[in-house]
Amino acid sequence: MEPNFLQRHALLKDGLSILIFIACVLIGTLLINTYVFRSFNVLGPSMEKTLYTDDRLIVNRLPVTLAQLRNQPYIPERGQIIVFKNPHYNSGTGDEYIVKRVIAFPRERVTVKDGILTVYNDAHPEGFHPDDNNHGEPGSPTSGDVDTIVTDGTLFVSGDHRQGDYSYDSRSGLGLIPFYDVVGPVGIRIYPLNKIRFF
Repeated sequence: MEPNFLQRHALLKDGLSILIFIACVLIGTLLINTYVFRSFNVLGPSMEKTLYTDDRLIVNRLPVTLAQLRNQPYIPERGQIIVFKNPHYNSGTGDEYIVKRVIAFPRERVTVKDGILTVYNDAHPEGFHPDDNNHGEPGSPTSGDVDTIVTDGTLFVSGDHRQGDYSYDSRSGLGLIPFYDVVGPVGIRIYPLNKIRFF
C-alpha cells in the first residue's frame, strides 16, 4: 500500500501537529478568559487594606456567562469586590479595568455625611451601613459629600481606602457603573503567595 503524503513527509506532519496544538491552546485560552475566569493586577492604594498594589487576582467569569446565557444582566451581591471596565476609559488614559466594592443597587439612595456612608431602600427606609457586613475591611471615616439615587441598570461602588482622594469611585467622579461593564466578582488572590485568599 502506497504511503500517503503526510506519511512520506514526517517533518511536515510534525510541524502541522505543533501548529494545531498551538491553535487549540490559543483558542482554549481565549474561551477561558472570556467565559470562565480572568486575571488582573491591582494598581494603586484605593482598595487598601483589603488589596494592595501588585496583588494578583482571579476574577470569576462564570456568573456573568450564566447570566448572559439566560439573557439577563449579571448583578453582583452587596459587599462583593468586583472588577469592571472603566466607563470613562479612553485608550492611553487611565485604567481600563478597576476593582471596587459593591455598595448599592438601582433605586437605592446613597449618602455620605459626616464621614458615614448610608444606604436607604424599601427594606431599610431609615437607612443602614453596608460596611457592617464587610468584616471591618473598608476604612473609615468615608470622605465626600454624597446624596444620590442609583439609576436603573447601574451600581454604586467604592474603594476600601475611603479617606481623602485615594479611591476614584462612585463618590468621587467615576459615577455609577452599568451592569454590562462588570467583568465579574473577585474569586481569589493568588499572589503574593503568603497572602492567598478566597473572596
